[in-house]
Formats: sequence, structure tokens, C-alpha cells
Amino acid sequence: MEQKPGSPRATRSPNLTAAEARRAILERLAPVSGWERVNVRGALGRVLAEDVIAPCNVPAHDNSAMDGYAVRFTDLDAAGETTLSVVGTAFAGKPFSGMVGAGQAVRIMTGAPIPQGADTIVVQEVTRSDQGKVFIPAGQRAGQNLRRAGEDLALGSVALPSGKRCGPAELGVVASLGIAEVTVRRRLRVAFFSTGDELASIGKPLAPGEVYDSNRYTLFGALSRLGCELLDMGVVRDDPAALEAAFREAACSADVILTSGGVSVGEADFIRELVNRLGEVAFWKIDIKPGRPMAFGRVGDAWLFGLPGNPVAVLVTFYQFVQDALLALSGVSPLPEAVMLDAICRDTIRKQAGRREFLRGRLTLTDGRQTVQLAGAQGSGILRSMSEANCFIVLAEDRGDVTAGEAVQVQVFDGLV
Repeated sequence: MEQKPGSPRATRSPNLTAAEARRAILERLAPVSGWERVNVRGALGRVLAEDVIAPCNVPAHDNSAMDGYAVRFTDLDAAGETTLSVVGTAFAGKPFSGMVGAGQAVRIMTGAPIPQGADTIVVQEVTRSDQGKVFIPAGQRAGQNLRRAGEDLALGSVALPSGKRCGPAELGVVASLGIAEVTVRRRLRVAFFSTGDELASIGKPLAPGEVYDSNRYTLFGALSRLGCELLDMGVVRDDPAALEAAFREAACSADVILTSGGVSVGEADFIRELVNRLGEVAFWKIDIKPGRPMAFGRVGDAWLFGLPGNPVAVLVTFYQFVQDALLALSGVSPLPEAVMLDAICRDTIRKQAGRREFLRGRLTLTDGRQTVQLAGAQGSGILRSMSEANCFIVLAEDRGDVTAGEAVQVQVFDGLV
């Protein structure tokens, strides 16, 4: 079959390593089109669609970094104490309007503009004052404690680049420039649903063999934190006609389709076969634990991520593969790097070589060293351990068993989840 532009290409093997899967996903994605203008507060969590150019200097003028005295450096005695006459006070928002002449000083507050004639700030803690005089010790440096105009942001410079996701600091940068609105990319539209006849909605009694659908709620939380526009399609039963209708609806409405369940080799796992008929599957197996059956492909114009059904596997595959894909589609550039640390493992862990494993761990500082231990039972259906953990213990493909006291790599949740 002829390959369509931008569509997934067949992989050389049904099983990919974690790195190969991540690369196979990201190399195919391009940011969605479309943008809008939003006010500063509305930009929180949004991705800039164009550079923010500084229309002014920040700070707008030379100002004092400390409370103290504005002086002329040439007046200061390098070897002994200098006595100067205090001729006024400069406040932030109410500058001193006169000139600092020879033998004079101006009392100055943090943020106040530097008075004309002065070029150095002496902090008040090292001085003495008495009857309109200030006594300054030797050892001062020319230009000390000054903040120069434009040293934060210079007029005409790129204050924030296109592709930057706006957090609290970015809102402050925009506001510091006096800019009321910025141009951001439109929100990514994500349709998501769970599959399985055994799934029951919360608030209803469980029938024999049923379990409550938790995956849609964990995915709702993860997607909401990314600022996506969400289409929750509920639970779709293990019926080919119902699944096909759900996929067609989602492909017409969303940029991304995210499913949980139905991608393994069970008799009722229709998704892989269905997507191959409606679109294309790039891969559906990754050598990781948990989360080995994960499909990536395309249905119509929508990208598809078919996640496993087990609750922990859903979160592992989402954070290791889907989250960065969604950021890339949203226009984030460059993608954030995962924070990885070395830590001493306090548990003995059995590990099969040949696959990458993500274990839920609890990272602590013990006697000045980073140590980590397993956060409860590690079954892929035990979601509570994700709540109790603050990191993944990441064991590479070529690693075997871990003995207590050995070093391991951990991926901290802070900034990830």
C-alpha cells in the first residue's frame, strides 16, 4: 500500500524498545494549525504561536538593587572612611529630581531610579548617619548594587520564543512588558474512551464480573493538566460495530484518539484489527513492563494511542510516550526532558533482562544520600501504588536483578505528573 504523507510507516518488528517507540512517535508528529489571541491570564498553560518581542526595556531605567545611598564613586576614599552630605531621598515610583554633586549622597530605596550624577550604591548596613551626613567605609566598588536598564529584557529582544508553554513565570514576563494579549496555538482536541464489557460507571452497583472504570478519570486528570480540549466518549462495549462508530466519530472531532483496553491478543481485543482497517497501525508492542501492548497509529486525520487496560499500565504508557506526543502536537518546542536521578535502592528487585521496567518508587533523602524503595505491590492493576509513589524506578533493558544497596535510576514525578 502506498504510504500517505505524514502517516505512520510500518516498523521492522512488532516489538520496539522504549527509545525506538518514542522516536517512532515523535518523528511523525507536527504541531496542529490554528491560533488565537488571549489575555495574559488566559495564556496560562497555553503554547505561544509567535515570539513575544520586548516593546520596552525591563527594567525601564537604571535602578538600585538595595536600600542604601546613591553616590559618586570618585568621591569615595579608597583607604579610609568618607563623609558625604545627604541631599535627598529617592523612592521607587518617586525619584530624586536633583543632581548628585561632589561630596553629596542621596538616600535611595530598592527599585528607585539612580539619581543623575550618581553611579554607585552603598548598602545602608555598612554605613553610619548623623545630622544629615553619611559615613561610608573604604572597600566599595564602582557601579555596585545597580540594576541597569534592559538587563532583564532589552528593547527589541525576544522575551519569550514561539513554542514556549506559559507558566507563572512566563505570565510575569509578559506583564512586565506591559503586553495585554499574546498569540497562542489552539488547544489540542483529544477524544478518549474506555473499552470493555466488564466496565461499570461510578455510582452504580457492580454486577458480577464488573469493575469500575477508573482509567477515564486518570486520563481526564492527565489530559486536563496539559490544557487539552476534551471529548469524553465514555465506555464503548466490546462490539466491533460500536467500536467502529466510536472511532469514526472521534476521528471527525479530534486531533488525537486515546483509548484504554482492547489492544492485547485476547479474543475480544478488536481495536488493533479495526484500526488497521480504518487507518494504519505503526506498532502495537513495546518491550516494557507494565504496558507492553500499546498501539500507535492513525484513524482518518486523528492520531491514535491505544493504551493497555490495566490502570498502572495506562499511566506508565501515558507519561512515557503519550504526554510528550501531545505536547509536540500542541507546538511545544523543545520538549521538556525527564528529570532522572541516581539513587541507592533499598529493596532487592527481580528483573528479567530484555525489557525496560517502570516500578513505582518512593524517593527520600537518607543520611545525605538519595535512596529509593518500592511503593507497595507492583502489579499493573494496583493503582494505589501510583498514589503512594513519587517516582518511577527505571530499569533498562539490559539490566537484570537489583540487589539492595545498588544504584538505580529514578524518574521523579515532580514536573512529570
